[in-house]
Amino acid sequence: MKKKENKRIISIVIPTFNEKSNIYKIINQLLKLDVVYEVEIIVVDDNSCDGTAKLVREYAKADRRVRLISRLGRSGLSSAIKEGCLCATGDIIAVMDADGQHDPSYIELALEKIELKKVDIVLVSRFAEGAIIKGLTHKRKSSSSIANSLARMSLYGSYNYLTDYMSGFFVFKRNVCIEIIEKIDVQGFKFFYELLSISRGKFKVFEIPFIFKERMHGNSKLDLPVVWDFLISLIHSFSGRIIPRKAVSFALVGSTGVFIQLLTIYFLLAITKFNFETVLPVGVIIAASSNFIINNILTFRSNKLLGKKFYVGLVKFLLVSSLPIIANVGVTNLFYTQFSTNTLLSQFVGIFVVFIWNYAASSKVVWNN
Repeated sequence: MKKKENKRIISIVIPTFNEKSNIYKIINQLLKLDVVYEVEIIVVDDNSCDGTAKLVREYAKADRRVRLISRLGRSGLSSAIKEGCLCATGDIIAVMDADGQHDPSYIELALEKIELKKVDIVLVSRFAEGAIIKGLTHKRKSSSSIANSLARMSLYGSYNYLTDYMSGFFVFKRNVCIEIIEKIDVQGFKFFYELLSISRGKFKVFEIPFIFKERMHGNSKLDLPVVWDFLISLIHSFSGRIIPRKAVSFALVGSTGVFIQLLTIYFLLAITKFNFETVLPVGVIIAASSNFIINNILTFRSNKLLGKKFYVGLVKFLLVSSLPIIANVGVTNLFYTQFSTNTLLSQFVGIFVVFIWNYAASSKVVWNN
């Protein structure tokens, strides 16, 4: 067979997790695209338990245009997209979901706009004028609108005209975007949002409306950790990306610990005859334990501890925190007895003293991160 001469490649990156019922149809549609590019389909699977990877692997044996990246020990939407983009060989890269809500035919239009408008990225938007949304409930649509409004405020002003920062469907020039993609934090809420946030207005972006369809099979992957990631991404962007994402998350979890500590202490003061100095250590230890549990679920979920490791991790966390716990109690008592009898202010002073130690030490010792 003669090799195709100087034919440019478009790489289509599709992250998957339990999408066996959808992926076969999506691949067939992509292979039929009427484009002048040679198509490369990269499916990045996060150890699906429904046979998605096996199905794609069989397809790849029959058609060398299909590639599979089967991931073990690592997961996450942004992480999968980043890995797929870095492994892509195409001059142009398209990112889309595997659930059937993104119609592959819009890739053809996006390619035309990249050439015609001389832009770096074409965003396929659910909220641009002319778009039709079939695959979102009224509640989800409202939530997405709020999320987009907050994202717009946190981003560089050059992107104010865009309508869908949460989109998972976009096409871009690899050589222009790849350096920024390498810097994307894979714990970010949405890959496209993170891409724009890091770029600080560097890219020329054009958006096109599309018909956002209903999911063909399976369930949405939206859950509490995803919402948490969005909150962290917003704070991270608003702060100028100076503070590490995990430090932001750790601090937010710590704020819940503050609430639990205050609640515990004032509850014990109300129902017992113990004084403030006596109940303070109890409140601090309970708050530290709650911080470990929440951080394990959210901040360090990629290194999440389960089973026996969870209890070992809890002990390690309390040991790591023992010095700052003592410091918390000591500083609080010192401030309370020497400077102010205001119990609330005294506790905040103690909590502030131990935050940085807790974050740095527990990240390394407990979660090896």
